[in-house]
Amino acid sequence: MLNTGLRTGEALGLLNSDIDLGKRVMHIQRGTKEVISRDGLENLHQGSEMRIGKLKSASSKRDVPLNSTAIAMIEELRQEAYFGENTPLICNEAGGFTRPMNFRKRYYRILEGAGLEKRGLHSLRHTFASTLVNGIKRPDGTIKALSPKQVADLLGHSTSQITETYYVRKDTSRLNGITDGFEM
Repeated sequence: MLNTGLRTGEALGLLNSDIDLGKRVMHIQRGTKEVISRDGLENLHQGSEMRIGKLKSASSKRDVPLNSTAIAMIEELRQEAYFGENTPLICNEAGGFTRPMNFRKRYYRILEGAGLEKRGLHSLRHTFASTLVNGIKRPDGTIKALSPKQVADLLGHSTSQITETYYVRKDTSRLNGITDGFEM
């Protein structure tokens, strides 16, 4: 998720057949979500149910390019558990869809085991967006970055304003020295 910017539901809705490692792309076509069980407006039931289907918005259906780290993580997930092309990439022990609540708990245990501060899964998406917009400083001093519009397209946002307002934390420290050689 850190290298693709996927929402939790998108990652959990991803089938192995949605991924083309040869073309280095994944096709986001469905999502998962947990909803409180109820009959009508007032009769709530104990627990929740998982639904697989619609994405958050029309712009959420998209192709996401895969970098080398994302490809390595996909290959690692498939080595751990692979039940076929039409099964979830992130599956439960029976090869079915993983409940978002169970995935979140697993993530928190990993953070705790690594001695890292507890942060929500959505922070991975925010870090992905901020890194792409702020850019990476190259050895020659230049900065490789994407425009907010490009990042919005990768995240499945309908406008770049959503990306800039809610996702990107500007890091001007990466700009130190970038104007060297431009003296006028």
